[in-house]
Amino acid sequence: MEELLAQSQFENLVEGKIIKGTITEIRENEVVLDIGAKAEGIVPGHEFVDLGELQVGSEIEVFLEKLEDRDGNPIVSYDKAQQKKNWENILSKCEEGSIVPGRVKAKVKGGLIVNIGVDSFLPASQIDIQPPKNLDQYLGQTYDFKVLKINLERKNIVISRRELIEEQRRDKRRKLLEEIKPGDIRRGTVKNITDYGAFIDLDGLDGLLHITDMSWGRISHPTEILKVSEEIDVMILEVDRERERVSLGLKQTLSNPWDGIENRYPVGAKVRGKVVNLVPYGAFVELEQGVEGLVHITELSWTKRVGKPSEVLKVGDEIEAMVLGINREEQKISLSIRQVEPNPWDMVRHNYPVGARVRGKVRNLTSYGAFVELEEGIDGMVHISDMSWTRKINHPSEAVKKGDEVDAVVLDVDSANQRISLGMKQLQNDPWSEIERHYKIGDVVKGKISKLTSYGAFVELEHGIDGLVHISQISEEHVEKIKDVLKVGQDVDARVIKIDRDERRIGLSIKAAHYDESQLAAEAAQYDSLRGDELTSLGDILDEATNK
Repeated sequence: MEELLAQSQFENLVEGKIIKGTITEIRENEVVLDIGAKAEGIVPGHEFVDLGELQVGSEIEVFLEKLEDRDGNPIVSYDKAQQKKNWENILSKCEEGSIVPGRVKAKVKGGLIVNIGVDSFLPASQIDIQPPKNLDQYLGQTYDFKVLKINLERKNIVISRRELIEEQRRDKRRKLLEEIKPGDIRRGTVKNITDYGAFIDLDGLDGLLHITDMSWGRISHPTEILKVSEEIDVMILEVDRERERVSLGLKQTLSNPWDGIENRYPVGAKVRGKVVNLVPYGAFVELEQGVEGLVHITELSWTKRVGKPSEVLKVGDEIEAMVLGINREEQKISLSIRQVEPNPWDMVRHNYPVGARVRGKVRNLTSYGAFVELEEGIDGMVHISDMSWTRKINHPSEAVKKGDEVDAVVLDVDSANQRISLGMKQLQNDPWSEIERHYKIGDVVKGKISKLTSYGAFVELEHGIDGLVHISQISEEHVEKIKDVLKVGQDVDARVIKIDRDERRIGLSIKAAHYDESQLAAEAAQYDSLRGDELTSLGDILDEATNK
């Protein structure tokens, strides 16, 4: 009789139908059923909401997918039985646009499977306002969903959670726009961060918190003080109800550090701060959060020649400075680093009196003179006119070069403008004051060609004096180009044919070096007849000659 009964139950097992089974065992991840077949059916535990609600011996309905697999075991599903039973029930209760509860069942490509009585598809783009990167966080969670589309033929339902959230936000946004006003303090969540600010979710209404309204102090990027999902208190600054835009402020929720600034940092006070930024014209120093002062490049040092602030400071340095001025309206404080140290130029007139002999290294050359370092940060300047009594110096490089150790005499001290005038030629007597002792007209002298010009050649004589051989006084033969007959550095003999003490000129003649007295008198007369523009001051280097 038992065999006949079992045979009868086995014949009732039809694939694709819902059958009844008795729970014989509840394991950790599966439920074992007696469905009257040759073998027991196994239902995966995840198909049940709570395995703890099941009892051994109780009867449940399952869907028979296959009577026997390759191992002879039946394949059954509690989930599919519920879906098959509920499909018609679901269709009678919901339609496109209706709201239904559901439980997230599984993660699939492109979204989630949600059980709303039957399996439905929730696209990733419809899960939340911003598509989530991690779908695992939704597994097992229960939410309300909106039915977007029902496909009867395929028995497929597409749902959305995002549309419900957006509808809720729209309702909250309209309500908030009616309620809020400038000056209100609201709690919000950082939703997104950009280079220029952050968008704050005020529970349905997004407001812009601009970077300039985040802190009274200096920040380079919003991420320095904010992070996504962080909750903060902000002040409503502006409300545009027509465009549904709200401007927010974070620093406005705190006291303004510039209030009472004159009392905390009076002019003349010494203060300490940290260098927070370097710019070509100076350094910004943070005195406290939200309060910065500027040390202009001219206030960095009394003596150092600072080309750019980074030569003496770096960001992060702790420095001491003096307050020079405050402009509260523009929120500016002028600072000085050098003012906290004594000014070495106050002692310059004492250390370097006029007439004192000094020695220093040539630090720099300009077109008009040479700067000589007397001590660190203290330079004196030798003008080209004070380099030689006898030679006209067109550029200081003709007399000195950078790095030379030179002696000089202090000519003048201007402490207010930080200038010291030096002279090199003043160390010696002016040879022109006693020129008659050294040279007389008619003397035959020896010298070396020092420069060539288009109109003559300069000859370096003793005592540092130059004489000029006019082109007409070089040879008995006509000279077209001086460089064809004379060379720089060449030794020559010449006769003095003219001395002009007032103009500091000595005229020489090479061709007259061996003339007798009558020939010499004739040449002297011819020399006197030359035009003034042909007799340029001795030592003058024309551009043409320099270029050649």
